[in-house]
Amino acid sequence: MDFAAARKVMVDSQVRVNDVTDRGLQAALLAVPRERFCAADRAFAAYGEVEVEIAGDRRLMQAREVAKLLQALDARPGETALALAGPYAAAVLADLGLTVTAQEADPAVAEVVAPALDDAGVAMHVGPLTTPTGADWDLIVSEGAVAARPTAWLEKLRIGGRLAVVERSGPNGRAVLYVRGREGYSRRELFDAAPPVLAEMTPAPAFAL
Repeated sequence: MDFAAARKVMVDSQVRVNDVTDRGLQAALLAVPRERFCAADRAFAAYGEVEVEIAGDRRLMQAREVAKLLQALDARPGETALALAGPYAAAVLADLGLTVTAQEADPAVAEVVAPALDDAGVAMHVGPLTTPTGADWDLIVSEGAVAARPTAWLEKLRIGGRLAVVERSGPNGRAVLYVRGREGYSRRELFDAAPPVLAEMTPAPAFAL
């Protein structure tokens, strides 16, 4: 399969037509080998409009949704970024000139994506997604959805830092952009999306009489 040709088709038919106009981001999407971030036997589907299996129940977010999240973050060369359950997004941000760490909770997922992340210059951290590594990040992004406001993630942003994620509590979700200010956080809804919810980021059911 000609993956370079498939990347161009993906950018032309899924990204540009969905109002992703940032030329630097388009170039990064053309450069990053998306097929290396999914299970080897699913590489043929890496450029389709589907959520491709990585390992277990983890999936890559669809390319158009990743692109729209990253464009909303307005990433700038030299910034620091944390990609939580977002290995493909991590590699794209690294191609844009950021210093990036990718965090995964599942060692099986980490094993699949680690070689490609290493080649992209992305640091890897394996640990619970409820406890993000580091602090004072300029950007945080996730390819998985969360069921509620990810407070633990927001607290890891510097003042002026941005977080892009899909919040989903039912069949449909909304991509949102948070910006940390001195007095709290602003929140802006971006677009509809419904990637799978990360199990770790689902609150335990509350018991009530």
